[in-house]
Amino acid sequence: MTSLHTHAAARPYRQAEQFLAALDKDWHALVEQVGPCIHQPRPERDPYEALIRSVVYQQLHTRAAERILQRLIELYPHGHCPSPEEVLATPYETLRTCGLSGAKANSILGVAQARLDGIIPDQASALQMPDEDLIEQLTTLRGIGRWTVEMMMMYTLEHEDILPADDFGVREGYRRLKRLDKAPSARALREIGQAWAPYRSVASWYLWRVPRLTTALYQNDAQR
Repeated sequence: MTSLHTHAAARPYRQAEQFLAALDKDWHALVEQVGPCIHQPRPERDPYEALIRSVVYQQLHTRAAERILQRLIELYPHGHCPSPEEVLATPYETLRTCGLSGAKANSILGVAQARLDGIIPDQASALQMPDEDLIEQLTTLRGIGRWTVEMMMMYTLEHEDILPADDFGVREGYRRLKRLDKAPSARALREIGQAWAPYRSVASWYLWRVPRLTTALYQNDAQR
């Protein structure tokens, strides 16, 4: 079991860990069991690239999504995420050959057009926007829901206080953490999660890991 007193140099989220561990005995046990948060944002990917990747990954296992994304990237000679212009110059049927569904191919084309139209801001502009304004603006796009934008804000924009309450893993993690018969609704979890501010992104990271833990986390309540 990893101690909460691991050296601070290896603990970029140490303050968040301590805050969450102090919430109650369940959170303390979870932070102890999982160990230091190793959440890894990807700020080198601007919002446009993050949304392209998110569309590919929607409702797929990671390995399947990675294969489709790799085939998409391989359509272009430079070997990285295509520009909006390159995407729009790619025939719909060619996008489909990568393994994309029709809906996802259309979503990716829409994301590319939205970037050119200024609906998808660059990173500097996105960082200046209030969270709800950014969510409202981007969820007007086909195939882009609140969860997708929240993932982008957590990983691309490095926001530390995002709670993707619609995420099944987060809600299920909370259910197991609190030994509930039923996971809370997204609306209920947003209310509950207000107590985790300003570290809701780190709280989400820990909740994603609850189903992976052994039952030891939930045993011996009387001894905690």
